[in-house]
Amino acid sequence: MRFLPLCALLASLPLAPRIAAAETTATLSQEIGQAGLAATEARLAALSAPTDADRFALGGVRFLRTVEVALQAQARDGLYDPTGVLPFLRLTPAPDTNIPAASPPPDAIRALFTTALNNLENARAPLNDLSPDADFAVEIDLKDIWFDLNADGARTPEEAALTLLGPAIVGWRWSERDPATPAPVIRFDAADAAWLSAYTHLLQSLSALVLAYDPTDAITRAQATRAKMAELAPPVPDEFGMTTPYVQAVDSFAQIYWALAQDPDPARMAAVHSHLQAMIAENRRFWTMVATETDNDREWLPNDRQTSALGITVPQGTGARWLAVLDDLDALLSGTKLLPYWRLGDGAGINVARFFEDPRPFDLVGWI
Repeated sequence: MRFLPLCALLASLPLAPRIAAAETTATLSQEIGQAGLAATEARLAALSAPTDADRFALGGVRFLRTVEVALQAQARDGLYDPTGVLPFLRLTPAPDTNIPAASPPPDAIRALFTTALNNLENARAPLNDLSPDADFAVEIDLKDIWFDLNADGARTPEEAALTLLGPAIVGWRWSERDPATPAPVIRFDAADAAWLSAYTHLLQSLSALVLAYDPTDAITRAQATRAKMAELAPPVPDEFGMTTPYVQAVDSFAQIYWALAQDPDPARMAAVHSHLQAMIAENRRFWTMVATETDNDREWLPNDRQTSALGITVPQGTGARWLAVLDDLDALLSGTKLLPYWRLGDGAGINVARFFEDPRPFDLVGWI
């Protein structure tokens, strides 16, 4: 019942994951701020005898590098998702609609999510090597995190993670914050490995879903149609003399509609299902570990006795309720519970498991 809201909520969680440090966390945090993610990843990957903290640090930095590489592809190819649905593509602001932009390569979306799928797998690899009884406590100052959007190796104010992610996470309230408010400093512990692992699986499931309904042909068709229209006459401007943003919105809908109307890749759909199941298992492990924590020191996602370093209020009983949500999602994926359908009452619904076991073209109008 909560399948789509759950994915949407998880996808909206901060994409600045919890990163552990090799020796002193301040050193790692400062290293990221000064040298960047690529150089920090290279150093951590070259360690001959990494500790559990080093492995966690490498997984976190690789996760952030996945985001950075995706943002670089967006900047290079002019990619933007006006629907706000696709991961990575929803992090950047809308382009200036008054500035004509070259159409991105039709295969740019496929290339971005193929790379992301592989990079997320590499990010999780060090987490799989953590000791069963791993125990570490580390800190990261979020002001040190930045993404090298233009890949020039030099940091600029607009490349700060909080600048890029703040609006996506907080929404309209971001503009009303006090600019002097210090950036959160988060203390991470062993439970965070399970959270980060779950999040990589979630984003891999969404990436595999995009690739299962590869939009390359749909984008090619939409671009060709738009070009033919431009030969007839220029687009109609709005009252401010700008190219109407509805043009891009309509084109985006056409691309989504055509992509979903094709036969999906069965292997990719099976991968979506597998990653979602793994996400459930790792998220369960996270909430189970968090429930046993007795400290209260700059937490990321707290239990009922803790507070969040992000300044957000987490309601009492969230851990237990989230585990119940995961049970519902697990039941949906296994087909033991049905997804309610708007035209039917209790006793009938949609078997989500068949969506993966027998993948077919998604007729949007037919489903409604």
